[in-house]
Amino acid sequence: MLDQITTRIFADGADLDGILTLAENPRISGFTTNPTLMHKVGLTDYERFARDLLERVRTHPISFEVFADEPEEMRRQATRIASWGENVYVKIPVTSTKGESMAPLARELSEDGIKVNVTALFTTAQVELIAAAVAEGAPSYISVFAGRIADAGVDPMPIVARSLEIMRQAPDSELIWASPREILNLVQANEVGCHIITITHDLLKKLDGLGKSLEQFSLETVRMFHADALAAGFTL
Repeated sequence: MLDQITTRIFADGADLDGILTLAENPRISGFTTNPTLMHKVGLTDYERFARDLLERVRTHPISFEVFADEPEEMRRQATRIASWGENVYVKIPVTSTKGESMAPLARELSEDGIKVNVTALFTTAQVELIAAAVAEGAPSYISVFAGRIADAGVDPMPIVARSLEIMRQAPDSELIWASPREILNLVQANEVGCHIITITHDLLKKLDGLGKSLEQFSLETVRMFHADALAAGFTL
């Protein structure tokens, strides 16, 4: 079933060894990371991590995020990050922490030739603003956080589908289905025609189960419960 999926998979994480291993995997087309993921694995030197990675992964697109909150400092960081490699996309949040739109900054950076990945979009209104901002600029990504939309009890599929329609005005921009929660999201992203999906390293381990017989899956689950009960030494 995986060979029928046309949505490209970007691995999402900050584990250097894991990224280098995944770079050899033909299923993986690119990489994304963010300050939260870096913090979770204990990274303290942002630039050193990025440069170490870029020395070894030269062809896959890799997104690194700014961590400033003011547009001027975001611009400075974005310019510096973009200078690290031709395969770098700079992640810009859709708004500041105060809710100020970063569409003007995305436009400026994109038209200056910097490849941006505008992140943390949740609504089609946000997609309209950002798609218009990057329409005349460098290749870009727009990341809609479909997994978190679903966490709010909202079906992300119509939002993703409408986003793709909106983005026709920005032919050099691709839509990312971000923050998936399960492998089903890959199937959904593919069904709606989403260009890319980001998948965490842990969730990638479940890819081999795609298309598995449900009867076989049921039997494996029963055997797991039985084996774990024996291993625990339970008695009644």
